[in-house]
Parts: sequence; structure tokens; C-alpha cells
Amino acid sequence: MSFPRLQSIVLDTPDARGLAEFYRHLLGFTYRPGDEPPAPGEDDEKGRDWLVLVGDGGVRLAFQQEPELKPTTWPDQQIPQQLHLDTSVSSVAELDRQHERALSLGATLRFDRSDDPEEPLRVYADPAGHTFCIFVAS
Repeated sequence: MSFPRLQSIVLDTPDARGLAEFYRHLLGFTYRPGDEPPAPGEDDEKGRDWLVLVGDGGVRLAFQQEPELKPTTWPDQQIPQQLHLDTSVSSVAELDRQHERALSLGATLRFDRSDDPEEPLRVYADPAGHTFCIFVAS
């Protein structure tokens, strides 16, 4: 039996280049060849439509321009999350370090359970309002 292969996780965003840059810095991914930002002063045609980042093991995170996207309001259910990314670190100290990095890159803290002895975690919204978690996993 054959199955479809997951190609990419795609996030809609009103600013494809801006969100791609956020995750490139947060996760250390690189652009798919041809999707890199243009030279200063040049038109960013791809940045207004569709961009792809590639991580270790071939994981692909894509960004699709959607000007009318409304950010999730989670944990308030007015606009619930429809998808979120789980990322993990190896220790609470690293969780704290990544917390500062995420905030400096433009993330907004939505939920903090970093003092949980079994699974410390924090939930953030990226600049387009998508939620993502950073948690401690062994």
C-alpha cells in the first residue's frame, strides 16, 4: 500500500517574507534555493506569494500570502487555533533561553507553564498570530 508523503506544513500569513524570516531565525532553517530574500532595493516578488524554508531531515515550512488572515486569539476561543507547531528543547534553562529569543524575534507569549515539573512549556503567537509551543522533552 502506498501513502501520500507530507510535503510541507503551510502557514497562511499577511506577510510571507516577514513570517518566513521569523521562523528562519527561530528554527535555524534555510530558504529553498530561489526563495532567498532579494538584494536590497530589488523587488521581492516571491515574498508576496509563496516561500519555503527547509530544516534538518528535509522538514519544510511554507508561507502563503493571505492578506485577509485573522490571527488566532487562543486561549480565548473567539478565533480558535486551527494548527500549531510543537518544538522542544532539552532543559528548562534552554526553554528560558529560547523564550527570550522568541520574544526578541517578535513572538507574543500566550500561555506560560514553564514551572510545571512534568512538562514545562510556553505557548506563543508568531507575528501572524499562529500559535506554537516550546516545551522541555527528554
